[in-house]
Amino acid sequence: MQITETPFGKGYQLITLENEDGFHLSVSDLGARIVRLGWDKELVLGFDSAEEYLEKDAFIGASIGRTAGRIENGRFTIEDRDYQVAIDPKTGHSLHGGQPGFETKKWAYRVENGDDEASVVFTSSSPDGEHGFPGNLDIEVRHTLTKENVWRVTTKGKSDQTTLFNPTNHVYFNLTGDVTQSIAEHTLWLNSDHFASLRPDVLPTGEKAPVTGTPLDFQHPRPLADVFTSSFEQTKQYNGLDHPFFLKDSLLEKPAARLTSPDGTIELTVSTDASSVVIFTANFGNDGPELHGKKLADHGGITFETQIAPGAEQFPAFGSITLPANQTFETTTEYKLLMKEGN
Repeated sequence: MQITETPFGKGYQLITLENEDGFHLSVSDLGARIVRLGWDKELVLGFDSAEEYLEKDAFIGASIGRTAGRIENGRFTIEDRDYQVAIDPKTGHSLHGGQPGFETKKWAYRVENGDDEASVVFTSSSPDGEHGFPGNLDIEVRHTLTKENVWRVTTKGKSDQTTLFNPTNHVYFNLTGDVTQSIAEHTLWLNSDHFASLRPDVLPTGEKAPVTGTPLDFQHPRPLADVFTSSFEQTKQYNGLDHPFFLKDSLLEKPAARLTSPDGTIELTVSTDASSVVIFTANFGNDGPELHGKKLADHGGITFETQIAPGAEQFPAFGSITLPANQTFETTTEYKLLMKEGN
């Protein structure tokens, strides 16, 4: 594996791994984030410098935590004790664990190189009481590139007090490599038969709703345009998807999702041991940022945020995001890219 490290601005670094296939992965110690992924064109959304992330959108590609998604009113209970954590002024709820969060931390890192794969291992900590969360939390995020064109993300966490922990990576894909193009003509398959029904403020109602008969049914591949043209209330109120999907299998050996480019030449397969994936279709309208000098189209990207479904702190059927004291949480997601002959 070829490894290069270059300045990324404001004291941050960009670390690039490249395999013999010419497939590359670039990550940064700003937010332990993914910045670039692909061959001759970039298949994920990213900016050209740390400054742009800090000025435009620090969540794009970043490691997210302590808790990805929203916690209603920033309130929860652990072991009969009530907690109030930081509130996002725009939503009125806790968002992604509070800001500044994992996405703007400067992470320590080391590089590990081998014959078949190479990794950048980021480490950081969140002190007891940060944004109101209990426990001194140590976090490790490992980004790995393999010779088979797999980008693997493994996240670990350990706290000295029982706390909440539900991390993810906020990557956006656009398999055309052109941020001015919508992902509407991308085809999606998803190993899910239920989604979390959402309120207008994007908080879950607690219902696990069946996808059958709705535009959220991707059990057979279908274009994402079907979502954007639908009158279904759950998608219409957000101008697209912003939903947790409950996966039938939580096994790395079984694909959770498959995304195919409009021309059929690039295929992304997502596998994870997480129980759900939040899919957001970059419903920014005309408010999307510029990336690489080009304006991001409405629906110019799609996320696969593997995690436990947001709302689990109040809806036990969603799973548990409680991390007991001195126990290690670990989760892994793999994103495999395949280049195919055109149709």
